Amino acid sequence: MTTSTLAPTTAITPNVPAHAALGSLASRLVDVDALPWQATRFAGIQIKTLIFDRASGLATSLMRMAPGSSLPDHEHVLIEQTWVLEGHLVDRSGPDEGIECKAGQFIWRPAGSRHSAWSPNGGLMIAIFQIPNKFFGEDGAETDMAGSDWEALWGGVHRERVAAGA
Repeated sequence: MTTSTLAPTTAITPNVPAHAALGSLASRLVDVDALPWQATRFAGIQIKTLIFDRASGLATSLMRMAPGSSLPDHEHVLIEQTWVLEGHLVDRSGPDEGIECKAGQFIWRPAGSRHSAWSPNGGLMIAIFQIPNKFFGEDGAETDMAGSDWEALWGGVHRERVAAGA
């Protein structure tokens, strides 16, 4: 058996304190039903973060959208993937305006794609990001989903990923 020379993981699942006691190469089992739903700054949208790695920008979340909720104008800085488990997701604006991803369908978007998304009747989906989306405010601000300055938090990670060919 060989041992890995990789650095210990920097990935976490928030709200699972038992993971802190695990060895660096131990698997992390996540009881998704036990995770709390967390409100986002966007009305009617909640998430459960399944894995988050600040060092690489990797994030996988379960996202629940109430009927009529929407994600405003945003850019998928690197590849974004979404698998709709229930309901649907519709592009409200952008080059694919009107495209609908229904329950059981999967959609992915290339780096640099930009749109706004909404769920007229609600939906539940798994969203996977390589680096968090960049949201564009009416005041010109560029923020992440939490409302933090995107460049300050993610610009360096993004430049490193692009330079590495990720």
